[in-house]
Amino acid sequence: MSYTPMMQQYLNIKADYQDCFLFFRLGDFYEMFFEDAKKAALELEITLTSRDGGGIPMCGVPYHSAESYIKTLIDKGYKVAICEQVEDPKTAKGVVKREVVQLITPGTVMEGNMLEDKENNYLAAITETNENHFTFSYSDMSTGETFVMNITRGWDAVLSELYNRPIKEIVVEQDLSVDFISDLTDKMKLTVSFAKEISLPADMKILVEDVENADLQHSCVVLYNYLFHTQKRAIEHLKKAQVIELNEHMTLDMYSKRNLEITSSLMRNEKFGSLIWVIDRTVTAMGARKLKKWLERPLLTKSLIENRLELVTGFYDQFFEREAIREALQSIYDLERLSGRVSFGNVNARDLIQLKRSIAKVPAIKEKLKQFANKSIKKMANNMDSLPELFQLLEQSIAEDAPISIMDGNILKDGFHTDLDQYRHASRNGKNWIAELERKEKTETNIKSLKIGFNKVFGYYIEVTRANLSFVPEDRYQRKQTLSNAERFITEELKEKENVDIRSRGKKCRTRISTFPGNKRKG
Repeated sequence: MSYTPMMQQYLNIKADYQDCFLFFRLGDFYEMFFEDAKKAALELEITLTSRDGGGIPMCGVPYHSAESYIKTLIDKGYKVAICEQVEDPKTAKGVVKREVVQLITPGTVMEGNMLEDKENNYLAAITETNENHFTFSYSDMSTGETFVMNITRGWDAVLSELYNRPIKEIVVEQDLSVDFISDLTDKMKLTVSFAKEISLPADMKILVEDVENADLQHSCVVLYNYLFHTQKRAIEHLKKAQVIELNEHMTLDMYSKRNLEITSSLMRNEKFGSLIWVIDRTVTAMGARKLKKWLERPLLTKSLIENRLELVTGFYDQFFEREAIREALQSIYDLERLSGRVSFGNVNARDLIQLKRSIAKVPAIKEKLKQFANKSIKKMANNMDSLPELFQLLEQSIAEDAPISIMDGNILKDGFHTDLDQYRHASRNGKNWIAELERKEKTETNIKSLKIGFNKVFGYYIEVTRANLSFVPEDRYQRKQTLSNAERFITEELKEKENVDIRSRGKKCRTRISTFPGNKRKG
């Protein structure tokens, strides 16, 4: 069967993403074809149609609401490759060039509505070094943290580690045992991805410089390499990998954790009724995730336990100061994930407003911490950075009532960007200019019903009713459109105004896009 050039382009791109749903951008929709369309229609409960005379199954979702459909697929363990147009259709020769700009998988989610506030979302990597010896690394893309460890007690210990962490996807090498892979998919219900290229970009090598063991380094490289090649952009918010020594923590196998009901109840497998449900009185998402990590990996080293207890005692002993801190923290947003989205390039204006409001609370929290008698708490306060320069930048730049979408405009405040102010002035004063021109034309032509208007199809026009056509100055007015009871004209002056408006709108859009931090893709 022969295919159109556009469909052949789809098939060529799909060949590189066989294990994903390919969201192929066509106008205002993401379209899916062939087996992707059949499966998506069932999973998303959308209508299955066909293309090219019924020979090609097809379904699609609107571009502006695609996020909810992507979330549904991700929650079910699928991967989604986002394929966008990467050249201007007006200048394209033949089929518009398209590329996959991001691969969204269960372990690489960054969008806020796809994440649980109080849960980490880990992508893991497993490598087998020799019999019963494995290296295990895992990273949360939304917070940037990465951990790596050696597991020397066999495959069951690996499964226990996976059970004890909120792992959503795991990367394995091609030679891992088929039986092990079956355990990951069937027993642990994980999305399994295979490592292809095992090489780390030069600018990411700093992430493993604190990892001295070669096997642990290799596990981190497998993990980071997968992130780099799926996200198609720089991932600057990732933190250096931290080595976890398992002999410094209490080991809990999956059965002990389940029976002790530490993070989920035995009967309903939910947080309600578990230990963490009883003791979690944190007021921020960051605190909730930290507490859960502490419960899942209890300390064994006496000095580390005593240091933690000293901090807890310091807060416990001063009730009023502690409650003041709790009250201040209630207005702090999830700074870990906000900073991750800023660096990743998918932040919106509302996120930046939340970031600004959170930073604004830091000086007060710092002063409250200094009121404690505990030396460790005071040291914590002294080490806190209030980020005054960042606060001033956000305060001066982002409008309080900024819309979510950058394309809606009015995100940056007046006075922040000189060029943008000039483009806005041209746009905002256009109505006054048109009203003045209409008064002038009515006076010069003596046509009292004359009006000047604008629409997206024909642009600016001067409309004159048929009864007044004899008064039209033919030397200045050029016919543009004929209506049932009127004629529309344009003048050189209006043409120039139209060109200025088009240039201003384009420059205004490009300026806010280049200025706003939520627009970063790997070039």
